[in-house]
Amino acid sequence: MVNIVLAGGGTAGHTSPLIATADAIRERVPDANLVVIGTAKGLETRVIPAAGLRLELIPPVPLPRKLSPELAKVPFRVVGAVRAAKQVLTDARADVLVGFGGYVSLPAYLAARQLKIPVVVHEQNSVPGLANKVAGKFAAEVCTAFPDTELPRSEFIGLPLRPAIAGLDRAAEHDRACRVFELNPTMPVLLVSGGSQGARSINNAVVDAFPKLLAEGIQVLHVLGQKNFTNETVEVTDAETGAVYRPVAYVDAMEDAYAAADLMLGRSGAGTVVETAVVGLPSVLVPLPHGNGEQARNAESLVQAGGARLLADSACTGAWLTAEIPRMINDKDKLAAMSQAGRELMPNDAAGVLADRVLALAGGGGHTR
Repeated sequence: MVNIVLAGGGTAGHTSPLIATADAIRERVPDANLVVIGTAKGLETRVIPAAGLRLELIPPVPLPRKLSPELAKVPFRVVGAVRAAKQVLTDARADVLVGFGGYVSLPAYLAARQLKIPVVVHEQNSVPGLANKVAGKFAAEVCTAFPDTELPRSEFIGLPLRPAIAGLDRAAEHDRACRVFELNPTMPVLLVSGGSQGARSINNAVVDAFPKLLAEGIQVLHVLGQKNFTNETVEVTDAETGAVYRPVAYVDAMEDAYAAADLMLGRSGAGTVVETAVVGLPSVLVPLPHGNGEQARNAESLVQAGGARLLADSACTGAWLTAEIPRMINDKDKLAAMSQAGRELMPNDAAGVLADRVLALAGGGGHTR
């Protein structure tokens, strides 16, 4: 029996690659014993059980992003969490710990080190988090989602993705996907999404711009985010062109939205950058202007490769969109080149690669690469 513990939580940025990796492990070793360490404060309490994985909770340990007085409190907070993580690892008889960062990972990493259990780290952002920086110093394997992530001894493998996205053929699925959203498959589609919570500046710019985009014959599939979708949010059809503005609160199957679209406007969270590159969807990326700059860094490699265009949040206006989006979306040769650049930059098999590394350390086989 192969016993593997996975740690990661808080946001979908940590849980989604964790679940994709767990699925790849189960595909290779169906009877593998998988346990996930999380906290009660994160998204994992919902999505991990829904994925058919066993979840064990430990106390949360918030980690400051930068050196600050708060950092001095971390060791005291960590002690109880490490003790709880050691209990989970011991009860699971863990052969390997796989960590994806976030608050829950540091105690798990430290517990595994004390128990002499091999650690595999996956960092999904270009700017590594504190937990993965610490674990990177002693981990058996350190893998990254971006080629420019600065972690010692790390290897770029890409981001573990669901098979529906990793294997998406946008051209083959385009007409079907357009029907899902009641869009005309013969007209260009701009997909707009600011992530699961939406993005106010992007949403406002699109609301200003969409009447002119519709008049140009460009359809808009606008994922607003649940909190931004109100009773006043209505779809609009241009009487002259027949182009539709289709607002939705949330999309469960983003592969359908990617397949329907010709171009995407969105934030540059790690998941969005990697997924659009892997499926070959050209994008205009608008990094979140706050935080530690990780979203701007996430976008860099794809922009430099020619698969995306960078747009500052302050420049994301209705006027910019009405001037530039029609030029981009109607230039089929340029879109094809951007699509190819994205696919060439980002591997689509990271979940399998990571699963194989983990199973090799656990002595459970996997596919040699």
